[in-house]
This record gives sequence, C-alpha cells and structure tokens, in this order.
Amino acid sequence: MKPMNLSILFLLRRNRTNEKGFCPIECRITFHKLRKPFSTGLFINPDHWNSKKQKAHALSPENEVLNNQLSLIRQKVNQAFLILKIQKDTFDVEDIYLQYKGENIRTEKSLLEAYNLHNVRMKKLIGIEYSESTYKKFEESKNHIKSFMKHKIGSSNILLKDLNMKFLHDFDYYMKVEKKLKQVTINKHIERLRKIIKLALAEGFLERDPFLLFSPKKIITEVIYLNTEELKLMEKYSFSQERLQKVADMFIFCCYTGLPYQEMASLKHENIIQGFDGKKWIQIYRQKTKKTLTIPLLRKAEDILLKYEQNIEILPVISNQHFNSFLKEIAEILGIKKRITHHTARKTFASTVLLYNDISMEIVSELLGHSNIRVTQKHYAKVVQRKVSEQMINLDKKLN
Repeated sequence: MKPMNLSILFLLRRNRTNEKGFCPIECRITFHKLRKPFSTGLFINPDHWNSKKQKAHALSPENEVLNNQLSLIRQKVNQAFLILKIQKDTFDVEDIYLQYKGENIRTEKSLLEAYNLHNVRMKKLIGIEYSESTYKKFEESKNHIKSFMKHKIGSSNILLKDLNMKFLHDFDYYMKVEKKLKQVTINKHIERLRKIIKLALAEGFLERDPFLLFSPKKIITEVIYLNTEELKLMEKYSFSQERLQKVADMFIFCCYTGLPYQEMASLKHENIIQGFDGKKWIQIYRQKTKKTLTIPLLRKAEDILLKYEQNIEILPVISNQHFNSFLKEIAEILGIKKRITHHTARKTFASTVLLYNDISMEIVSELLGHSNIRVTQKHYAKVVQRKVSEQMINLDKKLN
C-alpha cells in the first residue's frame, strides 16, 4: 500500500493582476486530499509563466531569481513535510504549512484530520482486518460530513473541540432533507462518525465525547421474506432466460443456506467440507463479522451445487447490482408483490426455513453468524409471534 504523497503546486491568481500587469503566484499544498493555499509574495508576467514546468520560461535575470525563489519554497515545504514524518505520528496539511512557516504545530485537531487518520490506517488493513467495501463506506461518510459542513458552516472542516450535540442533530436533519436518505442509512453514517470520535479520544485529541448523550433514532423495520408458497413457486418455475434461471437458483441456494451475497459470490469448492456427523457443511469466513460461518448443507442447496458442478466456479458469477435487478424481473414473472433482493434469501432462510420449522432462536442466531442472540431476536421477534399465533390457533381448533 503506497503512502499518501505530498503535492506542491504553484498557481497564478490572474484575477488579481497589479498595475504592471503582473499576477501573484500562489502555492497550494495538498496532503490526505486536503488543500492549503498560501501566498508566496512573488509576482510574474503571466505571459512568462509555464504552468506545466511550474516556472518562468522567459530568460531574464528577474525570472531566474524568481525560479530560484520558487525552488526554495518547494524545498522548504518538502523539508517541513519530512520533519513532521519523523517527529509526528499524525499531522495534516495545516501542520505542514505551520512547520514551513516556523510556527508551532496546532495542538487542536480537526474532524477531517481524525477521519483521515482512521481511514489511512483502515486502508492499510484491507484484506487483513477490513474489506474494501468497509473502507469505501467510511470514505463515503467522510464526504457526507464534508458536504454537510460546507452547507451548514461554510467550511469543509471543524475542530474536534467545537463539536457538540447540535452538530449531530443538524447532520441528521441535513442527511434527511438535503440528501433524501432513509433513517437506517443515516444511523449507519452517524455510527461511523462516532467511531471516529472514539479514535480521537483514544489518541488524546479529545478529552470528552461530545456525542455521549446521543441516542440513535429507532427504526421499525419489517422483515421481508418469502413464505412457503412463494419459495415453492420459485423452486418449481422454469425460466426461459438462462440468466434469470441462474439467479433464481442462486437465490434459492441462499434461502437454504442463509449466505450473504459476498460469501455466496466467494464460495469455493474447499468451503464445502465433511462435518463431524459425516454430512456436508459450508465453512466460510465472513469479513463483516470476523467470524467463520459453519452451516449444514441441506439437500435442496446441495442439489443446486450439483447442477453447476461442471463450472470452474462453484456457482455462476454475477454482480450484486445485476443480481438484484434480475430478481425484480423474477418477482414480476412469478407475481410476487414483495420487493426482493439477495438479502431477502437470508431472511427467508431464518424465517421460512428455520423458525417456521421449529428451529430454536439460538440455532438460528448461530447459523446466521450474528454477534449475539439479541440481534436475531430484534429482527425476528414478529416472525416468532406469527408462528406462535398459528400454533395457538391450531391448538384452539383441537380443543374445540
């Protein structure tokens, strides 16, 4: 993983030409995607400037002196950068500028500086502790924070010490009104922001958590899954288009295994093992939870693997976007009115395949790879209530 490099660029401020027709030269340093422009105090005839070579191209004693001065500025900025790399574990573009000026480095850190520290570390741990998609989500959250601050306070950054509860409430409102995001998505971005604050506390950038009393807004989500009749309908239907049949097969496979998309897409032959009971099991590491999923291979799931056993890949390869797009077509063909995605298969596995067949909540939690049973109970409490209701109705009929 290559480290983030320092960029030094000289620019002409052509809109500030003086009486002689000369333009001021500005220096702009960029580090970790943040910029710091400052005046060099130098002026040049714009006709003499070579932007590509970053110097004056017309030969004259004045331009030779100018080029030497620009070279000296570049050297001093680079020197400031190297000093900070040696002396400081973390620093930002503002610190580089202050070091160049010979001034004291700020003790207060900014929110974006903390974000950059976190994301740079995370990027180096891709494939070790984190996935590429997790890193991209934190980068996305950082960009949302930047656009919010630009919209709210007219600046793309804020000092950590200036954060308060109002900042978080305003951010929630902005994401809802300006970005048109759902509360569940907003809560995820706030959750990532709070992780950045925890890092700032651990690094000593903050003395207290400005969001300590914050409580995320509760969301009532409905578990969407295929019932027994809908699942059987998809299993029995023969699609004329090969692409739809493949997606239907993979969806059904996940309805009987509960595999998330990423694990389904990365499933390999070596992930199918013989268990202690002599039966076939799926064993695969899940990046999101950092846990190994171990799932018994039910007959219906095994039949689909046998259907594609001649393939090099254990299952057909298709992007998540196309997968969900084709599922929409499948739902329309079958007359299923629900909005189904790949994740619906995982919900179907938990609800229709497991809970509706009297598998305990503890086992469901284990097979889904949830961090604890409370996560499972939170999502599937209503499913259990419906099952209880059905059984009590049947009991009532027997008693009468």
